[in-house]
Amino acid sequence: MGDILRGMTELLKGALDGIVLQEIKNKGETYGYEITNNLINLGFQDLVEGTIYTTLIRLERKKLVNTEKRKSKLGPKRKFYRLNENGEKYLEEFWNKWTFLVNQLKKIRNE
Repeated sequence: MGDILRGMTELLKGALDGIVLQEIKNKGETYGYEITNNLINLGFQDLVEGTIYTTLIRLERKKLVNTEKRKSKLGPKRKFYRLNENGEKYLEEFWNKWTFLVNQLKKIRNE
C-alpha cells in the first residue's frame, strides 16, 4: 500500500482531519503516538508523527476535540484527545462529503 500512497500527499492532506477524527472516535480517547502507530499499521507508512501532531493541533484550534493532559507511566505527560459534539458533526459531514466524492468518481470512471 505504501507505493499507492506515494505522491498522494495533497490528497491525503485533504482527508487527514477526518481520518484522525475517526481514529479518535474509534478509540473513544487516544493520544498522538497511538494514532500514528494505528495509521502506520493500516498502511499509511509514509505518515510521520509530526504530521499527526500538526493535525491534532489544528483539530484542537477548530474546537473539534477536547483534550486532557495526564501522567504517563512511561515518561512525560500525554495529551489525550476525545471528540466533542462539534467533532462528531464535522466527522459526519466529512463522511457524507467523502461518500459523495467516491460515488461521483465511480460514475466518471464508468462513463
